[in-house]
Amino acid sequence: MTIATQVLDQSVVVFSQNYLPLCRVNIKRAIVLLLTNKAEPLDITTNSGWQVHSPSLVIDVPKQIRLKIASRERMWKVPPVNRREVLRRDHHSCQYCGSSKHLTLDHVLPRSRGGQHTWDNVVAACERCNSKKGDKTPQEAGMRLRTKPKAPVHPTIAFAEQFWMDVQINLE
Repeated sequence: MTIATQVLDQSVVVFSQNYLPLCRVNIKRAIVLLLTNKAEPLDITTNSGWQVHSPSLVIDVPKQIRLKIASRERMWKVPPVNRREVLRRDHHSCQYCGSSKHLTLDHVLPRSRGGQHTWDNVVAACERCNSKKGDKTPQEAGMRLRTKPKAPVHPTIAFAEQFWMDVQINLE
């Protein structure tokens, strides 16, 4: 792989007008945003980015850009609590043992004991763990949840949280 191809495989972080990290775009898309004056360079680190050469132009592409135009946030609703969405949230693995085989949905506090069918009470569980837990709470069954169930968050917020955690790790 040549150096030029490696540069084109890089990605650039896009910030909104109010400096919220929105997403990553490939370097080609970043160049288009810069050349059409829809974005401006934003350098929050000392490592500035890459130089891209064309027959008639040399452009410095930073690792971060900020949109000059208002980005319309797409409306996003918390998805319904259903099998597909719970499995997606739980990364298709049992929240008790980690298995990815024969997955079912489990109510942490069983419905027969007043548990609701909500994001913070439903998890993915393999048939074996679900059967072992039965009509008990995880504590009563001597089982522990690997992660605390919660509703999915807006993708932009998830990206921003991960971005700032990565920045903090890189600064340490």
